[in-house]
Amino acid sequence: MAKVIEGLYYSESHEYVKVDGDFGFIGITDYAQNALGNVVYVDMPEVDDEVTAGEEFGAVESVKAASDLISPVSGTVVEINEALEDQPELVNEDAYANWIIKVELSDKGDLDNLMDAAAYEEFTK
Repeated sequence: MAKVIEGLYYSESHEYVKVDGDFGFIGITDYAQNALGNVVYVDMPEVDDEVTAGEEFGAVESVKAASDLISPVSGTVVEINEALEDQPELVNEDAYANWIIKVELSDKGDLDNLMDAAAYEEFTK
């Protein structure tokens, strides 16, 4: 069974947000990386790009498939996880430790539209 972590917010498209103050770390869930298989490439936006809740911000490619990344929240990209440029497989090793982008949240109300750990576990059964 895929790992789900308490305290994170989850989207139906299998992205998570870890909130730290006014910032959100966005990545794909353990469930998503399991479904994708071996990740070979992560397409990320640039720093200072705007992301919008419910809209695409990049993609994850595996040996099996490519999957669009849908932002669970709106905000401005303040950092990308540069380690994933050379080592995209880190997502497979620990999806929650290897976030994809860090955004400054523009509307914390976006979080109200996401699932908590218990709801996401139920959603992925």
